[in-house]
Amino acid sequence: MLTSLPNLLTLSRIVVIPMVVAAFYVEGDWARWVACGLFVAAAVTDWFDGWLARQWNQVSAFGRFLDPIADKLLVAAVLFMLVAFDRVGPISLLPALVILLREILVSGLREFLAEVRVGMPVTRLAKWKTGFQMVALALLLVGDSGPDGLAVREIGEAALWVAAVLTLVTGWDYLQSGLRHLKEQ
Repeated sequence: MLTSLPNLLTLSRIVVIPMVVAAFYVEGDWARWVACGLFVAAAVTDWFDGWLARQWNQVSAFGRFLDPIADKLLVAAVLFMLVAFDRVGPISLLPALVILLREILVSGLREFLAEVRVGMPVTRLAKWKTGFQMVALALLLVGDSGPDGLAVREIGEAALWVAAVLTLVTGWDYLQSGLRHLKEQ
């Protein structure tokens, strides 16, 4: 059901991406806060759309297909923009790259496993990874425009590193699971 509220929430994550990207081109601290607010609202829909779909028995193939794509587009767009606008230090390029590469790997695995009719459920650790990732990106969107005396950018970069470590662990778990099914083919 394309027009169900859970699917519309998922679609809203994609619609907000150009607005978050546009905020990078606007001068002033307020633009960073607007980008952060839009991102946080989009991140909340990631949890809320799935919860609503399960509660209202509106889980759909379209929603299962679009939800991870919306997440990856949002995260990738923000990571690219943070790097392009030098809002992360050079050392933090590594966790950004790890996160992007893992997302591509898992997407490919999911696509392959779907062809052989094998599901790859999201683990609890992967949900923690997503949580750290979303918090890190929200903090990095605010960055140096955060409250005086609070090292928002540094806290965001530290959270990005935690997310990258969790990304490696969950990526390895998904890869092992995928390889087991690949051997069976």
